[in-house]
Amino acid sequence: MDKAFNAPSGRPVRSTKEYIALEDTYGASNYKPLDVVLTRGEGVYVWDVEGRRYLDCLSSYSAVNQGHCHPKILAAMTEQAAKLSITSRAFRNDQLGLLYEELCALTHSHKMLPMNSGAEAVETALKVARKWGYEVKGVPAGAAEIVVASENFHGRTLAIVGFSTDPGSRAGFGPFAPGFRIVPFGDAAALEAAINPNTVAVLLEPIQGEAGVIIPPPGYLKRARALCTEQRVILILDEIQTGLGRTGTLLAEEHDGVEADLTLVGKALSGGFYPVSAVLSNREVMEVLKPGEHGSTFGGNPLACAVARAALRVLIEEDMIGNAARIGAYLLAALKNIRSNRIKEIRGRGLMIAVELYPDAGGARADAEALMQRGILCKETHGSILRIMPPLVITRDQIDEALPAFNAVLPG
Repeated sequence: MDKAFNAPSGRPVRSTKEYIALEDTYGASNYKPLDVVLTRGEGVYVWDVEGRRYLDCLSSYSAVNQGHCHPKILAAMTEQAAKLSITSRAFRNDQLGLLYEELCALTHSHKMLPMNSGAEAVETALKVARKWGYEVKGVPAGAAEIVVASENFHGRTLAIVGFSTDPGSRAGFGPFAPGFRIVPFGDAAALEAAINPNTVAVLLEPIQGEAGVIIPPPGYLKRARALCTEQRVILILDEIQTGLGRTGTLLAEEHDGVEADLTLVGKALSGGFYPVSAVLSNREVMEVLKPGEHGSTFGGNPLACAVARAALRVLIEEDMIGNAARIGAYLLAALKNIRSNRIKEIRGRGLMIAVELYPDAGGARADAEALMQRGILCKETHGSILRIMPPLVITRDQIDEALPAFNAVLPG
């Protein structure tokens, strides 16, 4: 066990309890993490400050699809950091245009707008959709509406939590911005009924991640695409968690054979090394933005672009997307073989999997804690759902190594 690899020169390693005490004393209490203090990662594994190794089955909510500390992404980051890290968009740099070209070619997009976080990408899409509605569709000033789905999760900004249906996200943060209609996720008839002449966009997750890997009924996204086309409405798909290989295709929309007007990507766009997100668009929608109307100091900086280019390159060259499809199917089948009267449903696509327990089965937090004791890191959501989302580089042997822990814990 290497117990000292995180210690700065001349300073002793602190214990898990000491690190937790520091967080509890000085940090805001807006998270409830498992009581493991991580200090190193490589591939699908992470190590805590006591030297214990864990299989990461959360992947930082898909931010490390390429695995922890991928050497080729690390090399691109250190090389670029030694040359030029940021210019601001007041000047051009030699990495931004290359990222534009490569990401647009990969996703069949016309235009790209770079940002930093996923929430910033969502906010950007909302602004673009409203501006398009006023300037192109002709919606009366101040009347634009955007249709969203219940149980959505698109981020934590004030505008976004204003159209959340999660009480924990909304309570105490109002008043909220108007202009949003909420319909049940997966209900095409409700979506159709909500669209009116002032509707400028429909914003959906192809698979709802934070809600517990909720996959919509077959044909739902196709119908949403058709309705948006018929009614001249922008279809925005938030692929920040589902995109870049997580579900076994580059974008989750591919499973339904649709293309969004605005596609949002982030998280794995940097392989976990740096905050990078992007709004991908067709030309008509994106070109409503003029100089000075939207921006970001760090968005599109050369360090971010170099990292994103490397992250995309290894995703494709190392067939991580194909691996997600193959290993995801194997893992899903293996989990479904677990016999337990606590399990209500096991569902997933690619390496985006959820185990939903019956509400009276004790809660998924206890399972996450029990799995942690057996060297597996997962996280509960909505009380009774356990998400299993390992990096896309995971092998069948590593899955087989982890299965005994799931077989021991999930039956209860």
